[in-house]
Amino acid sequence: MERCLVLLLTCFAFGALTGCNTIEGAGKDVEKVGEKVQGAAQDAKK
Repeated sequence: MERCLVLLLTCFAFGALTGCNTIEGAGKDVEKVGEKVQGAAQDAKK
């Protein structure tokens, strides 16, 4: 089970990084994901 999860996360990370043309683009994508997670966490607090 753990091995399957690691494989899935690796594939996801590879796909996300290949979708970005530059490191700057990757940083922007990661920042947007962080903002979404932060917003969801604050919504869950309410």
